[in-house]
Amino acid sequence: MGVGRPTEQSPSTLTRVSVDPLSPSLRVVVIGASGRMGSQACAAVDAAPDLDLVGRYDAGDDLGELHGADVAVEFSVPDASMGNVAHCVELGVHAVVGTTGWNAERLASLESLLAQHDSVGVLIAPNFAIGALLMMSFARQAAPFYESVEIVEMHHPAKVDAPSGTAARTASIIAAARAEAGLGPVPDATQSDPDGARGATVDGIPVHALRLRGRVAHQEVDLGAEGEALTIRHDSFERTSFMPGVLAGVRAVGSHPGLTVGLENYLGLA
Repeated sequence: MGVGRPTEQSPSTLTRVSVDPLSPSLRVVVIGASGRMGSQACAAVDAAPDLDLVGRYDAGDDLGELHGADVAVEFSVPDASMGNVAHCVELGVHAVVGTTGWNAERLASLESLLAQHDSVGVLIAPNFAIGALLMMSFARQAAPFYESVEIVEMHHPAKVDAPSGTAARTASIIAAARAEAGLGPVPDATQSDPDGARGATVDGIPVHALRLRGRVAHQEVDLGAEGEALTIRHDSFERTSFMPGVLAGVRAVGSHPGLTVGLENYLGLA
C-alpha cells in the first residue's frame, strides 16, 4: 500500500463518488478496496444512507489527501497497515482497522503518534462480527469457573497469519479473567511434543489453528471442569457478517479519540 506524495489517480485504481457538500453524511474511504474484506466494506458503506464512499485505494495507489475523508476503513496486509494508518492519523482522518498483525510494539508506536493528534480516533478490531464479540464476552464470563480452557480457530487457507487476531484476543481476555480469579496455569501433563501437536500458547492459553478450504472464519472456546464441559462457538459463513460491525465502527470512531483495541469497547461488551 503506497504512501507518499499525492498523485493523480486513474479511474482503474481509484473510484470517487460524488458527494453533496450539504450532506451531513460521513465521508469514508476504503484502503484495500479490492480485497476480500475491502470489497465487502465498499459495498456496505455505499449502501448505508448516512455514509458516503468517496474513495477506494489498493496496493500501489498513492493515498494522497484521502479525498478529504472523515474516516478510513483499512483492510490491507500487515506489512502495509502501520504506514497506512499513520498516514491517516497525520491527516486527521479517523481509522477503522481490520488488518491483523498489530503486536504490542506496533500498538505502542501508534499510541505515540496519536498523542500528537489527540482529536483522532483509531479502532483496531480483531473481529467485526457481533457474534464473535459476544463469544469473547461469554468466554470472559465463563473463564473463572473452569480449570481447563483451549481455543480452536478455523479459517480459509489463504489467511496469512496464525493464530488469528480473534483467537489471540480471546486468549488474552481469558487469561486476564483467570488471573483476576486467582486461577493457576491450565493443567497439561504433556512432556514430549516434538512436532508441536499441542499447538501454540498465547498468554498461557493453548490455541490451535486450522486452515481448511471452504471455511471463512470460525472459532470455539472449549472449557472443562470435573465432570462437565462448555463449548462456546461462533461461525461466520459469509464476509457480509462482518459488515454491521464495520459500519458501527465507522460511525463511532470519531467519538472515541485515541487508540481503541476491540469493537466491543464501542458496544458495551468490554
